[in-house]
Formats: sequence, C-alpha cells, structure tokens
Amino acid sequence: MPTRRQSLTQLCAALAVALPVLLCAPAAVAAPFEPPPQAVIGGERLAGAGVQVDPQAGAPALPGGLTAQSWIVSDAATGDVLASYNPHLRLPPASTLKILFADTVLPKFDRNAVHKVADAEISGLGAGSSLVGIKENLDYRVEDLWRGVFLSSGNDAVHVLAHMNGGVPQTVAEMQARADALQARDTKVISPDGYDMDGQLSSAYDLSLFARSGLRNPDFRMYCATKDAMFPGAVDPKTGQRGSFGIANTDRLLGKYPGLIGVKNGTTTNAGSTFVGAAERDGRTLLVTVMHPASYQKVYDETAALLDWGFAAAGKVKPVGKLVDELPPGGGPAEDKATPAPPPHPSPSAATAKAAAGGDDGGLGLAGWLVVAAAGGAVAYGGLVLRRRSRKV
Repeated sequence: MPTRRQSLTQLCAALAVALPVLLCAPAAVAAPFEPPPQAVIGGERLAGAGVQVDPQAGAPALPGGLTAQSWIVSDAATGDVLASYNPHLRLPPASTLKILFADTVLPKFDRNAVHKVADAEISGLGAGSSLVGIKENLDYRVEDLWRGVFLSSGNDAVHVLAHMNGGVPQTVAEMQARADALQARDTKVISPDGYDMDGQLSSAYDLSLFARSGLRNPDFRMYCATKDAMFPGAVDPKTGQRGSFGIANTDRLLGKYPGLIGVKNGTTTNAGSTFVGAAERDGRTLLVTVMHPASYQKVYDETAALLDWGFAAAGKVKPVGKLVDELPPGGGPAEDKATPAPPPHPSPSAATAKAAAGGDDGGLGLAGWLVVAAAGGAVAYGGLVLRRRSRKV
C-alpha cells in the first residue's frame, strides 16, 4: 500500500500534467474584464462593461427599463457616440445584416436594369425565410429587387441580387471585405441575407457603421425610407398580362416616429429582434441600434426612447466614443487593424480561485489545485451540455 508521502507525490505529478489543460479552460481561471491592450475600435470606453455616458449640466437621464443586450446612440454626421451599452458585444444580426449587403452591392447595378430570374437563384433558401414573392423565369427591374430587400426583407430578392453579383460565396466575401474596410471588426459574414447561421455575428457598433455608410448613398436612403410599393406579380395565363401586388415596409417606426429616415429591422430565432434606426430633427441625424431586447415590440419602443433621449441630450453630453471612418484604399496602417473587443461581461478571475484556495504566497497550494480542477471540469461539462442543446435555425 503506498504511503501518504507517495500518494501526495503521485497527486502532484498528475496535477502537473493536467495543469496546462486546466489553465486553458475558458472560464476556470480567466482574467477579470479589462480593456484589451491594443486600441479598441471607436475608443476604449466602448469596450467597458455596462452603460457608458458622460452627462454635462442639463443633460436628461437615460430612459429607464431598457432590456436590450446591446445598444448605441450616435451622431451620423460627426460619428460621436453619445451613449452606449455593450456596443461591441457580438450577437446574431438577423436581417439587419442586409444593411451591409446593400452597402456592398447596391452601387453596382443601374436601378433600371432588368434581370430574368432563374430557378437556381431562388432555390435553397433557409426554412422560414422572409420572402417578397419572386417567381422564376420572370423579369424584374433592379429597383424592384431592392424594394423587396428593404421593405419585405426578402431573402429571395437578396439571393437574386447576389447571383447577379457573381454568386453567394463571392458576395459574402465582398461583404466581409466591405466590413473590414469600414473597420467593423466584430462582424463575421456567413450568409448575405442575415439568416441564422453558425458563427454569423455582428455588433451594435458595427451595424451603426454600416448604416452610416449606407445612408450616404441616395438610393439606399430612398429605399429604406419607402413605406409601401407595388411589386411585380405573376403572369395571368388567361390574359397574358402581368399583375402586381402591394408590399409594405416591416419597420414599425417608419411613418410613426417623427423624422424617422428608416434603416432596417430584423428578427430570427437566434437573434431575437434587432433594429437600426436613423432619424433627423433640426438638422441633426442620429443613429440608434438596439440588439436583442426582451420582446419584438420592445426593439421599437427602446429605439424610440433612445432617439428621444439623443435629441434631448445633444450638446449636453460628452462623446464616449466615435464611429470610425472607412480605411483608405489598401487597408491603412497596421495599427488601425485592432481586434474585436471582447464581450463586455466580467469573467471569474484567477484571484477568485486563489482566494478559494486560501493562498497568499503566489501559489495555489494543494487545495487550490483541487478548486481549479473542479472548476475546469465544471466548465468542460457545461460546454458539452450547451453544445448538445444548441441547434441551428
């Protein structure tokens, strides 16, 4: 039978082998949240956890009861960020990713150009996709396709335009390149339409960058501000005449919130509700992006409340960050290419594990190793359970 000393020696040897694995466990000994050492896109405060606002004399209080996981209020002209809450938190963007799609592809085609849709161009759309109702072997003007994108959030219209642009893979690559040029470091593009895909992410900050860029294009501005339109329908087999049907913008604030320009809403199973809104008042244009509030209707209520606050607070708060400008051709200097800010939530710290072990001499001691081992096992088990429970929508 091994002696107590031999057992202790064997235990220490086993822990020495396991230590590198335990230290790599994502949350077991993670450092407390701190701003990353390199420059954060838009300013260091935007990487901070929670609400960031710097009120001056006479500034109104932020609206209460906000439930969104992430939001940002910014000035579209100057890029000043007036207030934010976890703006670099990476989340599924839903159809608000169509803002980047439009910013990338819209300038390429004359709005009066006509395209005959092939069956392959509207095949393979994700189950439950929002559709405007495009039919194969019929002609559509480019401007009709864009109305289908902006008003009906039609994934069929997106895919037709993507095929016109050289195909879905090429369009996705161009969208990613466009995001990189805009310094949208939180964004990973997998599909051009925003449909739920594993790994497809963006942030409130990046979506604001896309909207700010898109609004500089008069056609983009026109489409996103359109409340309703007639869309080409099928051909009547009896008369040979082609019909049409009405479509309406799914943005519930358009026409209701004073001065609202548009931009884009989105809802999916994974993303919940997301909205990017732009409004103009007294010569000032504000952008508000709200991601993942408690319910569908709240995305509009909270956007309206933040727009109200932004117009009332303009000139009475100091900016807490900046919507950065597009990089010059060639990508700009290396120091501009900062990595995405981490999710702005604190993690369990190494100090917590050390305190649990009762050590204060720079080492964890035997009890400390056991705490770390238990934490590592819990994290590994939790990750396995989450992976088994997750599902692709």
